[in-house]
Amino acid sequence: MKVLIVLTSHDELGDTGRKTGFWLEELAAPYYRFEDAGWEIVLASPRGGRPPLDPKSNEPGSQTDETRRFEADQEALAALADTVRLDSVSTDGFDAVFYPGGHGPLWDLAEDANSARLIETTLRSGKPLALVCHAPGVLRHAVGEDGAPLVRGKQVTGFANSEEEAVQLTDVVPFLVEDELKNLGGVYSRGEDWSPYVVRDGLLITGQNPASSAAAADALIELAGSVRA
Repeated sequence: MKVLIVLTSHDELGDTGRKTGFWLEELAAPYYRFEDAGWEIVLASPRGGRPPLDPKSNEPGSQTDETRRFEADQEALAALADTVRLDSVSTDGFDAVFYPGGHGPLWDLAEDANSARLIETTLRSGKPLALVCHAPGVLRHAVGEDGAPLVRGKQVTGFANSEEEAVQLTDVVPFLVEDELKNLGGVYSRGEDWSPYVVRDGLLITGQNPASSAAAADALIELAGSVRA
């Protein structure tokens, strides 16, 4: 099996002067779920090269066993330093696609035509797609074969409004993930703040927050295996 992991290239947290990017746990936990399952992993980002890491995601309070494993893994760090450009990949070469979050995707991947196309073609090709935390917001411009929003009528989750309030970025982000999924006609549900919560609807898997990353990857592995069988 071969999985494409799509990371943000955006590093500015609105006009706050602070940095953002991808959230390390949301890359590291799935990365090792896939690696330990024997999957081949390819990392991509809109600009290619090294994607920006949200510095807060590597502070002591945010570190996990998986993030520490990643930081000590020279092969993983080399792959992260040399991601392929998103416009150079297609779903043809992959069995599944995974989007980690972090706030960065709300600015670039959410508006990226190549990303929307990848999402649409992945699902139309009968391949599973998972997005975690803020990454479900990347679905905002993806459409189904009928031209309607891809998430319309689908069971979805993503970073909750209350979680955004807790990190005091409600007025900084370009849109709230929970509100956007609802506005697009998604059937949004959520668990407790900061607790693992994953929803699957057909080939689409969404996770609510960083704690949902490993479970979303597990769901993707299981679903890809059943699709392939």
